[in-house]
Amino acid sequence: MRRTTWFLTAFGLVALGYLLGSCDLFRIAQAQPDDASVSDEATKKIVEAHDALRKAMEQLKLESRYESVTKGVNAFSVLVGGINAREDLESGQGVDPETFAALNVAAFQLKKNNIKDELLADWVDTNLLGYDSNGHLTYRNKVVRIYSISRLRKLNAQRMVVLGETKDNKQSR
Repeated sequence: MRRTTWFLTAFGLVALGYLLGSCDLFRIAQAQPDDASVSDEATKKIVEAHDALRKAMEQLKLESRYESVTKGVNAFSVLVGGINAREDLESGQGVDPETFAALNVAAFQLKKNNIKDELLADWVDTNLLGYDSNGHLTYRNKVVRIYSISRLRKLNAQRMVVLGETKDNKQSR
């Protein structure tokens, strides 16, 4: 008798949890409302920042310090003073977070929707993008990883130097 009561109680709790989880009764907070838009002032500043990043990218290209996986601006690469994403990707040593995201989106679009991502640089062979049996992103059958923590720390320190934040931190101490 006790087993039956215990079983029915457990089943009832699971069923109650399922019902509460499947209804929208408790979904109060959302990350962002569907109709939220950026203010005109914020849009203007974003466009200005993008233009400045593009100009910096062009300068870094002239100095052979920038090569991207995407046709657009890789803000992470620009702000650290340049990265050769092509070399990083092909070496299998890891890539910056923005490159990883772009490759992952392109691989997903190609695999799930059979759509070639036109935002990737022309040198990227999308036929070599895919996923391994564990669901990890691959390029040339090598797992694509984000840079190691030590490399990200080094790049963050480099960014602080490029942006002049290091001097401000030392002066404030």
